Amino acid sequence: QVHPVEPGGGLVQVGVPLRLSCVSSCATFSSYNMGWFRQVPGKERVFVVSVNRSGVATNYADSAKGRFTISRDNAKNTVYLQMNSLKPEDKAVYLCAAGATTIYSRNYPYWGQGTQVTVSS
Repeated sequence: QVHPVEPGGGLVQVGVPLRLSCVSSCATFSSYNMGWFRQVPGKERVFVVSVNRSGVATNYADSAKGRFTISRDNAKNTVYLQMNSLKPEDKAVYLCAAGATTIYSRNYPYWGQGTQVTVSS
């Protein structure tokens, strides 16, 4: 099983780029579609972006289009989320998920523990 882990995250100022990583020790990592969600206290998880197994096909939420970029390096068992032009409203716990490319969290069977991203103005 894939068991994603998200090291990184942190506190950045508005406009400062931040890259999140999602890593796995699973030998079959390349067979999993992957996604990123984010969540704020008291709210449900919200889809950010997904990528298919090969990294060719991506799907972005409107909030992420033009600012965030997902990529993956299957040789390193890692998915990246490059976040540019960060805004205070991007503050959330970002969670990596495996097993689907849809916008619905219920379709993803595997989840990381999440990493906090805070954007200060």
